[in-house]
Amino acid sequence: MGAAFALMAILLCGLHVCPPAFFATYAAPANATEELLRVAGESGHAGGRIVIALRSEPKTLNPLTAADGTSREVISTMQADLVHISRATHLTEPALAKSWKISADGLRYTLTLRQGLKFSDGHPVDIEDVLFTFRVYVDESVHATQRDLLIVGGKPIVVRKIDAQTVEFVLAKPYGVGERLFDGLAILPRHLLETAYKEGKLAQSGTLGTAADHWAGLGAFRLKEYVAGQRLVLERNPYYWKADEQGNRLPYLDELVFLFVPSADAQVLRFQSGETDMISRLGAENFAVLSRQARDYAMADAGPGLEYNFLFFNLNDLGEKAPAEMARKQSWFRSEKFRQAVSLAIDREAIVRLVYQGRGAALWGPVTPGNARWANAAIRYPGRSLDKSRQLLAEAGFRFTTSDNSEPRLIDADGKPVEFSIVTSSSNADRAKMAALVEDDLKQLGMRVQVVPLELRSLIDRVTQTKEYDACVLGIASFDADPNSDMNVWLSSGGMHLWNPAQKHAATEWEAEIDRLMEQQLTATNNAQRKKLYDRVQEVLAERQPMIFLASPDILAGAKKNIGNFHPAVLEPYVLWNVEQLYRRTGAENARR
Repeated sequence: MGAAFALMAILLCGLHVCPPAFFATYAAPANATEELLRVAGESGHAGGRIVIALRSEPKTLNPLTAADGTSREVISTMQADLVHISRATHLTEPALAKSWKISADGLRYTLTLRQGLKFSDGHPVDIEDVLFTFRVYVDESVHATQRDLLIVGGKPIVVRKIDAQTVEFVLAKPYGVGERLFDGLAILPRHLLETAYKEGKLAQSGTLGTAADHWAGLGAFRLKEYVAGQRLVLERNPYYWKADEQGNRLPYLDELVFLFVPSADAQVLRFQSGETDMISRLGAENFAVLSRQARDYAMADAGPGLEYNFLFFNLNDLGEKAPAEMARKQSWFRSEKFRQAVSLAIDREAIVRLVYQGRGAALWGPVTPGNARWANAAIRYPGRSLDKSRQLLAEAGFRFTTSDNSEPRLIDADGKPVEFSIVTSSSNADRAKMAALVEDDLKQLGMRVQVVPLELRSLIDRVTQTKEYDACVLGIASFDADPNSDMNVWLSSGGMHLWNPAQKHAATEWEAEIDRLMEQQLTATNNAQRKKLYDRVQEVLAERQPMIFLASPDILAGAKKNIGNFHPAVLEPYVLWNVEQLYRRTGAENARR
């Protein structure tokens, strides 16, 4: 499809004037050798496209290296896993594996693939693809973001072929989460990636510029077109392995279009103008605006999600080459009393009120109200107290004075003013507001803070690569309610361990304690024991404050009323978790609703 026609089709569908062919009905029965998974839900029509905006371009299409939410959201529509956690029920369900067995000792998982699976380029899937995939995931040289989840009892999971359809996973110790470990581990196409793996170039695969015929997956959609700075177009995977209850092969849509729209307000304008069909990750203010126009849209508040937003300081070991100014700041940041004082000075309730308009929750730890099962209810978090903050700062050697204009001023033991910057994403209005509110709160302690908004790619690069920042307001959205989903955040060796990441050895005793606790709960099969261990992790985080947790938003989303099967969830991806079942209703169908 030419670019001009593609743009015309976007505009036509955005205005509800899709050509008749977009609603053609069809039946695509499985071949005799195919075992399609039939899924329940509202039956839809084949054809058409849905357009959705992203706040930034994905960094990659490669599930091995994706660390940002935008990349993960796109990848989720293009890839599939062996066993899947339902975003509707939070329970496991069959996916590429039609069944599985767990040995009595909890050490062996035997999974059977459904027959007739093909990658989106038509290449058959076999057990060798599964073996290749997990060999890559556990290879230290690949630096896969999922590797930490596959190290059990200090040893990588061993994968063995049983027969042409069956594979066995052998663990060194029992695994607390059972078959949930397979969720989010996309099965990779060996025929496309094995050469790059052998040459050590796997991390460079799956860029946005990859030719469509050089990339394949097992998701509902496959790569069609990428226009830098504008859009990413995916097309229907004709070999997808799911069908609706009538036996029609999914997905219903012909195309899924991602537009790159850098700001939340601009996304709302695109949605209101009809250029996009669905909108998620809405801020409370924009949600309120769109809710007043609910005649045209279906708006949904799915309740508290699993996203936790937090402030953290640069605690990286920058070596002897660190500038003297940065070394001085890090001497403040490494003081637990300094971090505790900052935490006590932040008005979290004001953040919920002013940033989320009440559609959110204040946080003092990583477990949100949307995941009450794992929260440590015994921890009593203190309320805001500037007096206690000042007391802690005084105990840490800081002094208070006044500036020339009689404003409070905090200085360190050497008489240097406490001044630092907070970087955050320019495309995330909520986090920018949080950072501004933190700036105001800390001003009352005499700290001079400057908020520096950065484009997301630049922000991630500073935090994970160059380490050129003082402090940062960031957020993580857990992809599962189970604490193991954030293993790479809490382990000191984890790639997302944001205070001095990827340590070879834990830098502090308390980080070593967290390592031990997380590894112990990983292998404990008793849920009560796992809960006790993770409760202690939360206690250590509350005591040491390496991350100052701020607030969690409700999951707010909207869609045009002619979008069928729109059911937002609190687990990522919020509105695209059932992308294969999304479809465009006809005018007559809408009139009947």
